[in-house]
Amino acid sequence: MKTNSLPELFKDLEAFIDWSLCTEAARTQKRQTTDMVEARAFYDAVVPRMDEIIDYLNTLPIDKLPADAVRLMNLTFSLAEIAPAVELFGKAREDNTFDPFRYVPQHK
Repeated sequence: MKTNSLPELFKDLEAFIDWSLCTEAARTQKRQTTDMVEARAFYDAVVPRMDEIIDYLNTLPIDKLPADAVRLMNLTFSLAEIAPAVELFGKAREDNTFDPFRYVPQHK
């Protein structure tokens, strides 16, 4: 089995596995450096599946998620990161905002 696979029900989303990022900093980097065509393709693929994804993840204990479910959950975190870019701005970030790379989140 591939080490970067998603749960069987979500194999169709594996084309977007590179959006499954473990940290906020990594997700910010991905959002800021990805063109909107790719971001929109990711958004369009995952949004229709969100209810199903959440239902699936809710069947698992959060403190004992299998690796494939963690990757799926991280995919949803990336969706939350890019949704404003797709839904509101139409670009990676709104004009006249602070440089997102100045803020470096600390994970403990």
